[in-house]
Amino acid sequence: MKPSRHVNALLERAYDHAISVGNAAPREAVLELIGTLAAFDTGRGLVRVGPAGDGGYLLPDDLDGIAACVSPGVSTQSGFDLALAERGIDVYMADASVDGPAVSHPRFYFEKKFLGPVSAGKFVTMADFIQAIPAIAPGADLILQMDIEGGEYPVLLGMDRALLSLFRIVIVELHGLENLFHGFSFALIQATVEKLLADHRVVHLHPNNCCGSVVRQGIEIPRVLEVTLYRKDRATFTRNPARAYPHSLDADNVAGNPPLVLAQSWR
Repeated sequence: MKPSRHVNALLERAYDHAISVGNAAPREAVLELIGTLAAFDTGRGLVRVGPAGDGGYLLPDDLDGIAACVSPGVSTQSGFDLALAERGIDVYMADASVDGPAVSHPRFYFEKKFLGPVSAGKFVTMADFIQAIPAIAPGADLILQMDIEGGEYPVLLGMDRALLSLFRIVIVELHGLENLFHGFSFALIQATVEKLLADHRVVHLHPNNCCGSVVRQGIEIPRVLEVTLYRKDRATFTRNPARAYPHSLDADNVAGNPPLVLAQSWR
């Protein structure tokens, strides 16, 4: 139905005040998408890699044979990368906002670029970035750890399935989830989640307490969510709705902020 002139006038006033207005995603669709992110057990258990705070993540206890980690989004924290390097895993970093990682290590390789949907200027695609990594033995797996402040959506959508399946483990911070009820944002987030779940399953969720949460239509949504995924060929996956949150190895990202517990609808 065509909007009335009164609706159009309201929309124009909203835009004049830098307020975005658009079609809303149905509550049922949002809940269904959230349900696809519920974590599975694998029988392998989880280990914490990195510090007890921001920059540390929970991974499946299956790091033997990992050839390298791809780590876009360096910023000022390199604790996760350092922990992997000390395990003998090469770490390939990319971030145009800094001149290098916070600490140095012989296994660190840094490129002053942003990951993006095209290779141009300060940006490089994931495919081109990985292609520049020295030859990796056939059958060797990679880890992806991505925290790029909302840039994860175009980067992941720009990766083909074969490229994404090179990663045994994927850790990605999903940003902007407070916009899940906005129709355009919902479609973008949904497409990204579907891409991730083609060959991986979620094994851990951790809401980042950096930015709190919002409640939309009775659903609590963390603004930033750390998601750990594990490739489907590596384990037998079972759902355990009774699993405890937070995990005993979880830690708040920002010590001075209130803790943020994963809401029941995400479990």
